Amino acid sequence: MAATHGRKSTADSNVSEPHVLRGNISHQVQAFTDWSQARRFRILDTIKHDHSEIKSFYELIVSSTDPEEQTKYQNQFTWELARHTVGEELVVYPALEKYLDDGKELVRKDRAEHQTAVKEKLKTFQDMRSTDPRFIPTIQSLWDDLQEHIHHEETEDIQLLEDALSEQESLELSQSLNRTKLFVPSHCASGGAVDAAV
Repeated sequence: MAATHGRKSTADSNVSEPHVLRGNISHQVQAFTDWSQARRFRILDTIKHDHSEIKSFYELIVSSTDPEEQTKYQNQFTWELARHTVGEELVVYPALEKYLDDGKELVRKDRAEHQTAVKEKLKTFQDMRSTDPRFIPTIQSLWDDLQEHIHHEETEDIQLLEDALSEQESLELSQSLNRTKLFVPSHCASGGAVDAAV
């Protein structure tokens, strides 16, 4: 049986349901505790796991025809993507600047991508009702941009960082990212910042 990094398969074998639907902080703390104690992941593994979770929520949204279910997964997608994005900006970007010679330039480009390809489109998407005819096209457009960004991170930026870090530094950075994501609010505000409104 293939490893799913904590995800379970749904009835549709092409769509994996994320391991935990994070509805409140106690579930989030439990998920973090299980995650951090069960296995020790390097930073690249943690980033890939986050990307996989985000992709799972995207797939659940676009494969569903039930507006209520789409709204539930829309909220989870928004939360996962917002906290992943902010966690990267607070934890991973400073590490890129510290450990890579061209880190400041990489961070400048990644911040610009986050603003235009992620935050602005995510704000638009999170404010939509699942019954809006633009709902699916909007998340598909967001996902198209995200896929490029994810591929670039996993094969270039984060891979370069991983190569520059010792195993212990990578593990510590991964744990720091997971801790930071516990406290990130759930929605992107229109200016690109994150606000606490649920």
